[in-house]
Amino acid sequence: MTIRVVVADDQELVRSGFAMILDVQEDIEVVAEVGDGAAAVAAVRDLAPDVALLDIRMPVLDGIEACRTISASSSCRTVMLTTFDSDEYVYEALHAGASGFLLKDVRRDDLVHAVRVVAAGDSLLAPSVARRLIEEYTAATARPAAGEVLSAERLEALTARERETLLLLGRGLSNAEIAGALTVSEHTVKSHVGNVLSKLGLRDRIQAVICAYETGLIAAGGPAGSWVSPSGE
Repeated sequence: MTIRVVVADDQELVRSGFAMILDVQEDIEVVAEVGDGAAAVAAVRDLAPDVALLDIRMPVLDGIEACRTISASSSCRTVMLTTFDSDEYVYEALHAGASGFLLKDVRRDDLVHAVRVVAAGDSLLAPSVARRLIEEYTAATARPAAGEVLSAERLEALTARERETLLLLGRGLSNAEIAGALTVSEHTVKSHVGNVLSKLGLRDRIQAVICAYETGLIAAGGPAGSWVSPSGE
């Protein structure tokens, strides 16, 4: 199955560079390159891609609003492109429905891996962006959140083992690492993760990371962990 991708960035060199890397992969096809968020929304509507790479800061319509529109109106998965040092909207973008974040200086192999992971219905978050997420959540206490904040009482729906699983998810551990920490099989971990997402009404593991901090299960400033990836990679 070929993964169809839209690349949206107002910097032509960045846009064309990402497209070139992806288009040479046998299982990936770049179906559109666009320079603003409105064009990205239109391309998703007209071409029905599997994944959209969206720069956070674009003219006409920024990446966050484009992500929100795409997530609400299609099955296309979105990955945000960020420079990290200057972007202050990680928290809002995740609540808008983003399935992951990539730094614009991402390595070639990591870019390809990210598209495949997200196309498979999974999510990912780089450690540096996880730290940014924590910082943004802490700062967000002074302003209305972009989505519903989960109260600690919601965690009462979880068993003790499921709460442990959420804690480890929040720290960015892969399935294999969680299995090692809990001394159980990866199959059991997948079952626990599924139960956590279902009981808390969460879309994916990135929302689980947000939940772990919003409910106070993990204190802001704690370890951000490694790549958040349901595939355990």
